[in-house]
Amino acid sequence: MSCCLDLKTIDFKDPDNLFLVPVNTSNRHLHVSAGDLAKLFGPDHKLTNIKDLTQPGQYACQETVNIVGPKGMLENVRILGPERPATQVELAQTDARKIGIKAPLRNSGDLAKSPGCVLVGPKGYVVLSEGVVVAAPHIHLHVSDGEALGLADKELVDVYFSGEKKMAFFDIMVRVHPEFAKDMHLDTDEANAARLGAGDKGLIVKKS
Repeated sequence: MSCCLDLKTIDFKDPDNLFLVPVNTSNRHLHVSAGDLAKLFGPDHKLTNIKDLTQPGQYACQETVNIVGPKGMLENVRILGPERPATQVELAQTDARKIGIKAPLRNSGDLAKSPGCVLVGPKGYVVLSEGVVVAAPHIHLHVSDGEALGLADKELVDVYFSGEKKMAFFDIMVRVHPEFAKDMHLDTDEANAARLGAGDKGLIVKKS
């Protein structure tokens, strides 16, 4: 049980411990629909892959936009590909507050009744009525990882970190899919609060 967990007994560098998950810090970014991409960059524009991400098929794009809120603007925010059915802006809480947006904590794709913003690209702009969120921390697992750990899609777990600053994240959603790779996503506020960096891993603890 998590209440009895002694982190001193856990080797967080043990390559054979299947319950250790690598951490990936996500900077502010957005995903765009095909229609909004055309408005921002012109008709028939295609996203330009400059770097593959940890999740298969996902990539950082050359294209960036400015995000405008009631109190300011975030410049050169990178688009992540591929295109999505709906445009989604993912900010850390610090980013959202800076430009005056009260962004709710949401799982990816849950955009209903979220606030909007204005996106400004080189060829035009888009006024979003909704779509700005603080992405909830979450874990990606391949189906083989889910089977090995006994975890199902959308199950909630706790994740513990034992480093310079010990922290735990509770009720983290696990996403299990054949196209996913084992990875935990935190935003910059969360990673900085826990003093986490490249190579750090968290311990997945199943709910009792």
